[in-house]
Amino acid sequence: MSAMKKLVVGNWKMHGSRASNAELIQGLLAADLAASAPRADVAVCPPVVFLVDVAAALQGSAIAVGVQDVSVQAQGAFTGEVAGPMVREFGATYAIVGHSERRSYHAESDQLVADKAKAALAHGLVPIVCVGETLAERESGQTEAVVGRQLDAVIATLGADVAQVVVAYEPVWAIGTGKTASPEQAQAVHAFLRARLTAAQPEAAKVPLLYGGSVKPDNAQVLFSQADIDGGLIGGAALKAADFAAIARAA
Repeated sequence: MSAMKKLVVGNWKMHGSRASNAELIQGLLAADLAASAPRADVAVCPPVVFLVDVAAALQGSAIAVGVQDVSVQAQGAFTGEVAGPMVREFGATYAIVGHSERRSYHAESDQLVADKAKAALAHGLVPIVCVGETLAERESGQTEAVVGRQLDAVIATLGADVAQVVVAYEPVWAIGTGKTASPEQAQAVHAFLRARLTAAQPEAAKVPLLYGGSVKPDNAQVLFSQADIDGGLIGGAALKAADFAAIARAA
């Protein structure tokens, strides 16, 4: 997949303020990623309350905007939910679905994640579908069974449309811990995901596969040089303009 354009997405999680966001965006714009990272598409996913500000500040730049979650529903009496058409209207092009924090803290099932991916596509958003295993699951040899089960729900729900998604492998044990899978460990899971997608839908062979476990400027290049790693879903490093820009350049 070496000819595929890389994708680097910043997940700001529940961080930020209008002032700190403005400073971060100023730093990203000053980095001129269109020129300094021409072989990578770049996006950021702020908390939804900042979507309007961030989208306006990045309008006309090379940086796209996404959201960290999206409802299965398009509208209705669903207190606290945010629908795809709403965020699309305010400039979002990506929607993260199934992040491990959503699966863990909000008990989101594989099927709900798949349904969210379907809803995102229906409303013109590119879903970034997250899959990943816990440390206990890895140590007991269940990595492929877990990520395969999570991916299979999306394949079954989307059918041929699975070729339109992005998949992010985020080992739960490497998120916010400072630990990261070795390049070889990450590549092995990405190769498994690629094979699973291709077997289900040949067109899905070109689905971008992102790595999402504590990517930093000092490990980004070696991770992104692996055959089936097409970019990254970046957490903590996405909150520092210099670090995020360096990761985009590594891609």
